[in-house]
Amino acid sequence: MARICRICGKGRSVGHKVSHANNKTKRSWKPNLQRVRGNFDGQVKRVLVCTDCIHSGRVKKVA
Repeated sequence: MARICRICGKGRSVGHKVSHANNKTKRSWKPNLQRVRGNFDGQVKRVLVCTDCIHSGRVKKVA
């Protein structure tokens, strides 16, 4: 399963870790994904959604 938000499509972003000596090595930042039961396409599904989408109300949660 890919670590991508099902609502906004947010995935990992890549960049450099920079040390005090200005050495650069590759690293990645992963989105804060939560498994949520919600109403998607008229059906109740359990999907991975980022916390930005949960806070903004783009997800209709189901109890």
